[in-house]
Amino acid sequence: MTSTVHVLRHPQARLLLTATLISGFGTSALWLASGIWVKDLTGSNGLAALCLLAMWAPGLAGPALGTLADRVPRKPLLIATNLLLGALLTTLTGIDSPADLWLLLTLLVLYGTAGVVTDAAESALVAGSLPPALLGDFNGLRMTANEGMKLLAPLAGAALYSTHGGPAVAVLDSATCLAAAALHTRLNPRTADPTATPPPTPTPTSTPAPRTPWRAQIAEGTRHLRRHALLHVLVRTAGLTMLIAGVNGALTYAVVENLHHAPAYAGTLAAAQGAGTVALGLFSGRALRRLGARRFAAAGVALTAAAIALRAIPSDPAALACAAATGVGLPCPLVAAFTTVQRETPDALLGRVSATASTLMFAPNVVGLAAGAALVELLPLGPLLIALGVTLLAALAHSPLIARRTASRSPSDANPT
Repeated sequence: MTSTVHVLRHPQARLLLTATLISGFGTSALWLASGIWVKDLTGSNGLAALCLLAMWAPGLAGPALGTLADRVPRKPLLIATNLLLGALLTTLTGIDSPADLWLLLTLLVLYGTAGVVTDAAESALVAGSLPPALLGDFNGLRMTANEGMKLLAPLAGAALYSTHGGPAVAVLDSATCLAAAALHTRLNPRTADPTATPPPTPTPTSTPAPRTPWRAQIAEGTRHLRRHALLHVLVRTAGLTMLIAGVNGALTYAVVENLHHAPAYAGTLAAAQGAGTVALGLFSGRALRRLGARRFAAAGVALTAAAIALRAIPSDPAALACAAATGVGLPCPLVAAFTTVQRETPDALLGRVSATASTLMFAPNVVGLAAGAALVELLPLGPLLIALGVTLLAALAHSPLIARRTASRSPSDANPT
C-alpha cells in the first residue's frame, strides 16, 4: 500500500489518474447506454453487441496510431484528441430511429480511435515520469480508475438513459472529454517529447532517424516485442485471454435475458465487474513484485476462465460473483504486459510499442466480439459459456507462461522492479 501512496503523491501521476477517472466515467456510461440504445431501437442482441465491436475495432490500427505518440508532442496530442472527441459526441443528440444507427456506430469507431491514440501517449508520458518500481502500481491504479468507473458510470448511464434518453448520455460523455482535455493542459512531464529532444542514449535499433519512413517506424514496435522473450509471451497470453473475453462480452445481453431481467440490468453486472477491478488495482503493484509478471498473469487468466464457465449458472448471485471475479482476473495479464513494456522499452519507441502491444492484445477481443455476436444467435448460452472457460484453461495449461524454461529466458521477470 506504501507504493500506492507514493504514486498518488506524484503530481503527474495524479493528473493522469484524475483525467482517466473522468474520461472513464463518460466512456463506461456511453458503451453501456449505446448497447441499450440499439437494443431498444432494433430489438437485436447481435446489433447491441456490435456497439462494443465498433469501439474495439480501431485497436487493429494500433501500430500506426501509436506512432503518432512518437512523432507528435504528446501533451498537445492528448489535448487536441479530447477536444475533437468532445465536439463529435454532440452529433449523437439527433439519433431517434433505427435509420440513424450508422451515425452511432461511426461515432463509436471514432471514439475507439481516439482511445488508442490517448492510451499510447499517456503510457509513454507516465513511463518517463515515474520510477520503474512504481509503474506496476500506477498501471493497476489506472486500470482501477478506468474500469472501476463500472461501479458508478454504467448505473448512472442507464439511469440517465432511462429518464432522458441516449442523447443525454452523449452530452455527458462530451463534457468528460472536455474536462480531461483541461487536465491535460496542466501536465509537465519530466521526460521531454521525442520530437523536441533526442533520447539520451540513441542506438541504431531503437531510435529511428528523423526521415525514417512511416512504415519503418511502425515496424520498430513489432520488432521490439518479437525480440523480447518475456514481452512476447505476456502479450500473446493476454491476446488469447481477450479473445475469449470478447466472446464472453458479446453474450452479456443474452445472460441478462437468461436471468429474466431488462437490458438495463447489464449495468448491474458491469458495476460488479468494476468492483473487482477496483480491488485488484489496490494490490496489483505489490502482487506483481511478489509473483513476477508470469505468475501474476497466469493467476488472472485462470480466475477469468473459471468465472466465464460459471457464468452459465442461471442465478443472480452467481452472475454477480462471476462478474466480480472477471474484474479481478481479466486485467492481470494486461497489467503485467503493459508494465513490462514500460520498463523495458526505450522512450523514443514507447508510443508505438505500447500501441502495438495493445493491438496484439485487444485485436483478438474484436474478433471475439464479432464471433460472439454471431454465436449468441446460433448456440445455447450455457454450453457456450462452459466451452469458453474450459478452452481458456486448457490453453493456459499448455502456455509457455507457466513453463519453467520461460523463467530461465526472462531474468527481468524474476525481479520485475
